[in-house]
Amino acid sequence: MTWIPLLLAEKSPNLRYLVLKNLLHRNDSDEEVQELCQLRLEDPIIKDLVNSQNKDGSWKSSDVLGLKLQGELRNTAHALIRLGYLGFDKNFLPVQKAAEFLYSHQLNSGAWPIKDGTSSFKHPNHGQVISPMITTIPLRALAMCGYANDPRSEKSYDYLLELRAEDGSWPTYLSPDGKVGYQVVGYRQLPNSRLGCRSNSTGALTAFSYHPKRRSHPDIKKVLDLLLARETRDRQSLGFEVARYIGMEAAHGYLTYYTRWDIAHILNLCWRIGVNPSDPRVADLLTYLKKIQGSYGLWEYQPKPEASRWITYDILFSLSKLDEKTTDEWINTQPRTKYKAYPRARRRY
Repeated sequence: MTWIPLLLAEKSPNLRYLVLKNLLHRNDSDEEVQELCQLRLEDPIIKDLVNSQNKDGSWKSSDVLGLKLQGELRNTAHALIRLGYLGFDKNFLPVQKAAEFLYSHQLNSGAWPIKDGTSSFKHPNHGQVISPMITTIPLRALAMCGYANDPRSEKSYDYLLELRAEDGSWPTYLSPDGKVGYQVVGYRQLPNSRLGCRSNSTGALTAFSYHPKRRSHPDIKKVLDLLLARETRDRQSLGFEVARYIGMEAAHGYLTYYTRWDIAHILNLCWRIGVNPSDPRVADLLTYLKKIQGSYGLWEYQPKPEASRWITYDILFSLSKLDEKTTDEWINTQPRTKYKAYPRARRRY
C-alpha cells in the first residue's frame, strides 16, 4: 500500500484526517486523529470558506472559492456540499446556518425555486417547465451534512419521486404539474431511456445516495442501472467531482452541472446505492481503474495534478466500500450499449 505515506504527506489536515478515519479506520480516541481535529478548522479549504459565509448562512458567488453557480441558494448548497464531503455535519455551526438558509427558501411542494419563489420558468419550445436539477443540488447538500431524515428533506425526496418519467428516470424538463416530460438529446441523453436526462438523473441519484434508507430502494437501483449503460472512459474527467468538492475546479452551470462523465463519481454511487461489484459493467470499470493507477498507487487528476491525492483517497474509499457489497439483491437489466452523444450526420453529397 504505497499510497499511505503519499496521502499522509498531503499538507491539508482535512485529507489526512479522512485517510486516517476512512481508510486506516482510526477511531476518535487516536492521538493523531485528535490532533488533526484541532488543525482542520485552520486549513484554508475550510477557513476561507467559513470566513466568507454571510450572516444569514448563505454564500455569494466567489471565483476564489470556486463558487460560480447562479444565485446565493445554489452557491450555498455547493458550499454545504464541500463541508459535508470533508466530514462536517449539523454539529458544526456554519453547517447549521447554511441548512436553515436553504430550508427557508424551500417551497411548500418540497421543491426549491429557480428564482422569485417559483420552481417553473418559460422554455422557448415547451412553455412553462420545471427541472428536477433545481431541487437535487440543495437536497444533496443537506443530505451530505446529515439532514436526509429531516422531515423537510423527506418532503423534497417525495417531490422528486413525483417527477420521474415512465422508466423511473428523471427528464430534463417537465410540465409544472409533473405529468409531461421533455428530453434534450445529446450528451445529456440517458442510454436506453426515451425521456431520461443523464444530468438530472445523476443529480437525483446523488441526492438519494446519501439517504440511509431510500438509496437502496429498487426504483433508485433501476435508474443507476440505466446510468451504468453508458460505458465510456473519459480519462480526463476522472476525479472531476472531487476536485469540484474541494474548490480546485469551479462549480458552475445548471443543466451542464454533470456535463463530464466522471467514473470516480459513478463508482461512489455504486457503493452507496448497493451495486454488486460482480456486475460486468462495474467489474470492467474496476479493471480499467487498476490499469490507469500510477506506479506509486495514485490516480492522477490530469487537468490539475495537485488534486491527485484527493482523487486517490476518494477512489480507494469507494473501492473499500464496494468490497463489502456482496449482496445478491442487485439485478442488472440493461443491455450493454455503445454510447454516442450525437449521431454522425449524413453527408449531403
